[in-house]
Amino acid sequence: MRLTRDGALAGGVALWVLVVLGLDTGASLGQQRLLGLGTWVLLLLALRGESRATRVQVAVVVAFATVVEYVFADTLGVYVYRLENVPAFVPPGHGLIYLAAFAIGRSAWARRHARALLTTALVLCGAWALWGVTLSPQPDALGAIWFGCLLLFAWKGRSPLLYAAAFFVVSYLEVVGTSLGTWEWQPTDPTGLVTIGNPPSGIAGGYAWFDAAALYAAPRIMLWWDRRSAAQNQPGDMSSVVVSRDSSSVS
Repeated sequence: MRLTRDGALAGGVALWVLVVLGLDTGASLGQQRLLGLGTWVLLLLALRGESRATRVQVAVVVAFATVVEYVFADTLGVYVYRLENVPAFVPPGHGLIYLAAFAIGRSAWARRHARALLTTALVLCGAWALWGVTLSPQPDALGAIWFGCLLLFAWKGRSPLLYAAAFFVVSYLEVVGTSLGTWEWQPTDPTGLVTIGNPPSGIAGGYAWFDAAALYAAPRIMLWWDRRSAAQNQPGDMSSVVVSRDSSSVS
């Protein structure tokens, strides 16, 4: 069977997770930065064959996720990385994780098995969330809350297959990362009221906010950019164009 681009993207990101997080287990800060550089290169190479819309979506995810990382990891300490920093490979890594889920969700295989893929993701995530609030040695209320988010996005969102694929990709990332000690989730949130698993069971529902932000913001960013570019390329006196448009709208 010929390996498709979507399959290669998903498989490449899965391999990246193992290699980079494995190398990070004993890496110094300088070596960690080199892993970050390599991750940026990989992300940029992966984006070369993607559409403009996908590139903008990835950029939105990287920007949004980076802010979240510095707020929740670096400032609030909801989860803590091995060197108590935000590793340099994390921001571009979020872009790769989104791209892998996006590739799976748009693939011909996912479209052929859409109902099965979505049902399997939600059933597995629901079972994990239930285990987190009943049998887990580290209670996990946050995972159950995020499972609710995943349900909502899968039901109301425009791209349910993206969220289903994100469950598998993100869960794989979190299990590998916490198992290797790359990061560790704290037992509770900063208020002490919400318990957290390591990793949270419904973590894909948390990542779904990144995905939703990308799908919402990307077309608006492109529209704004196109209008801005058109205005800059407009010949003649722009003030006369504005007056003309105002006059026509009034009439």
